[in-house]
Amino acid sequence: MTAEDEQALKDEERRATLIFPSVEAFVTDYIAHIVQRRTDDRSHVWCPSWWTHGEAVARLTALWRAFEYLSGDPALGMSTWWLHHADPHLAVLLDPRGPFHACGSELGHQACVPLPTAPAPPGTFDHEAFTLPYEDPFPGDPLNLPTS
Repeated sequence: MTAEDEQALKDEERRATLIFPSVEAFVTDYIAHIVQRRTDDRSHVWCPSWWTHGEAVARLTALWRAFEYLSGDPALGMSTWWLHHADPHLAVLLDPRGPFHACGSELGHQACVPLPTAPAPPGTFDHEAFTLPYEDPFPGDPLNLPTS
């Protein structure tokens, strides 16, 4: 068995132990059902095409990964997930000034303008603080963040 075959087998075994096999399944089969807020009065904003917003994909993927990890703790896992992960991320996601600010249940998806950026000077991120000293626990599972 090659190293690639072994990695593919590990990835398959890891996914078999997940409650939700993808961030999309997590959002559509769990978040959309368990989190219920009024969106018709703009006190909370949600985009039906949430997957087109890079920040939303990043935050929801973080929520999904934390959920999968913490669901293994039968004592405090879900409480920790709600208090330290779901509540802060959902507050930002559903905020009228958040990533869905131009969207809504009546408007549907509206493209947003990315923040302006300028290239960093050479060497800005050479410090070890800007590198990850550990291996990604979800190899081969890129975020594929959308551009709009």
